[in-house]
Amino acid sequence: MIISIPAVFFLLFSTLVTYGCALWIKHIDNIQVEEKVDVKKKKRIVIFGIVLDLGMLAFLKYSNFLILNINAITNSHINLFHMILPLGISYYTFQTLGYLLDVYWGRAEAETNLGKYALFVSFFPQLVQGPIGRYGRLADQLTSSHKFELHQIKYGVERIVWGLFKKMIVAEWASVYRIAIFSNPEQYSGIAVFGVLLYTIELYGDFAGGIDIVLGVAAMFGIRLDENFRQPLFSVSISDFWRRWHISLGTWMKDYVFYPLTLSKAMCKLQKKAKVKWGRKKGRFVTIAVSDLIVFVLVGLWHGPSWNNIGWGFYNGVIIATSGFMADTYKVWKTKLHIKDQSKGYHLFMILRTFILFNLGQYFDCVSSVGEALKMMKYSVTSFQPSQFLMISSGKLGVEYTPYALLTLFIGCVIWFIVSVLKEKGINMEEAAAKTPIALEFLICILLLISIPLFSPMSVARGFIYAQF
Repeated sequence: MIISIPAVFFLLFSTLVTYGCALWIKHIDNIQVEEKVDVKKKKRIVIFGIVLDLGMLAFLKYSNFLILNINAITNSHINLFHMILPLGISYYTFQTLGYLLDVYWGRAEAETNLGKYALFVSFFPQLVQGPIGRYGRLADQLTSSHKFELHQIKYGVERIVWGLFKKMIVAEWASVYRIAIFSNPEQYSGIAVFGVLLYTIELYGDFAGGIDIVLGVAAMFGIRLDENFRQPLFSVSISDFWRRWHISLGTWMKDYVFYPLTLSKAMCKLQKKAKVKWGRKKGRFVTIAVSDLIVFVLVGLWHGPSWNNIGWGFYNGVIIATSGFMADTYKVWKTKLHIKDQSKGYHLFMILRTFILFNLGQYFDCVSSVGEALKMMKYSVTSFQPSQFLMISSGKLGVEYTPYALLTLFIGCVIWFIVSVLKEKGINMEEAAAKTPIALEFLICILLLISIPLFSPMSVARGFIYAQF
């Protein structure tokens, strides 16, 4: 079945549904100031809005996945829908749902001006790959007057150039080798583990570079969007990692799914049963663990309708749930082993452990099926041959160019790592740049710009990975 509807329709639909439902809730609050507010009616309205808004996303993004599984289980032949997923739909759907829930919970005032609300939903820099904006933090910025400010332009340009460097050099060179390895895993089975590491570099450079460009463009308009990354590869646990990576999605899930879920009637019943069996503290951990699992399976599904994404989400959820459940046990072990949390060696161990755990999960994310992920894991253990790197053809000059390409990628990663270390130590790069002589800033920007066409593997970059979500 072929469906052809202009993509802008879905953006308008999401905007109008949540705008109308929020106004309806506001109307109920206004006419019942002197009386008891009809909480049930407000709840029905917000559920109605969520069903329409989220239902649109679910139909467009997950209907074919559901049909494929039904066909596989029942041996039926239901036709698939042939449609193109509208650009940015996962982002603006979550943004509008967050606004509606904020109005329902009294965290935000419903916007009466449709144009102002539509601007919040469709502000173009963040539309393609986030960050997922919050109405309370963006509304005033978007609707207030802005004057031309040179330092905003300068900061925006610097952020854009830095983002292009991450995307065009680091991410694109990593993708050359990652694609070669995963498109022919039998030939390059000896470097399967490097394929996963390269995918992590590619994904991080692609997404973080794209967000830098988004934040830079917005800054030039006088709008400061939320940061979406905070040196995630320096995380000391998987839960810490998800507080640093794709921050806007993590905080959205925490505020609008995790907390309401832990306070739901079903979880309260589960907590009472677990409390009787294991005690009050463990009972609370059970509800948190179950909520974590549900949240991360949803995060996996948000990334794409496939079982390997569900497996990826389940993997992260299990680690976080287990860590919470075992927190007291870990303290006992550290005491017995005389390990201090302030120890630099222990801190480094935690970072390396988290990095390894994260990359194990990436096996599910960088291939098309769970079976492929397990096969690549097997190759990583049984067929380790680093010399296979030099067999991969890279660039127009072929295999002979490979060492230089690897050196380019390495130097790009080192530059990025140094900047990340400085930021992790608390150095504000924007303030540091403001104190730098403008001639030196200009020279750095020019060098970065020149390096992109000189050292990038392609003249035109591929699309951003997270734009497809």
